[in-house]
Amino acid sequence: MLMPSILGENFWDGFMGYPFRGDEMNGLMNTDVRDTDQGYEVTIDIPGVEKENVKAELKDGYLTVEAVTENKQDEKNTEGRYIRRERYYGSCSRSFYVGEDVTQEDIRAKFEDGTLKLLIPKKEAKPAVEKKKYIAIE
Repeated sequence: MLMPSILGENFWDGFMGYPFRGDEMNGLMNTDVRDTDQGYEVTIDIPGVEKENVKAELKDGYLTVEAVTENKQDEKNTEGRYIRRERYYGSCSRSFYVGEDVTQEDIRAKFEDGTLKLLIPKKEAKPAVEKKKYIAIE
């Protein structure tokens, strides 16, 4: 007979055996930002998430990285009756202000082995040109 996993090695696995839970949340989307001469190297750890489920968007000077995961667990006994059936869906995101002058084409991204690496160039903010407004004198 198949026993519920709460009787296994880790008592909590039977109750919360899904990503983004307490102790795993501490390691999710940990981010390192390194300042280089050319720009910024951003490294984000996203363990257990597939490349297809990671999105990066640049909008109004903010770079937002979102990760989505889904987990399904089915356990059946020998007669095919369910003893436990769990489903979990979760998402998390991080946002960074990169400036209004950085464009989508400027940013390079690579996802490998659960780590997303972004290269964001440094752009000097263009000073606003002050236009003088004159008052017409009659």
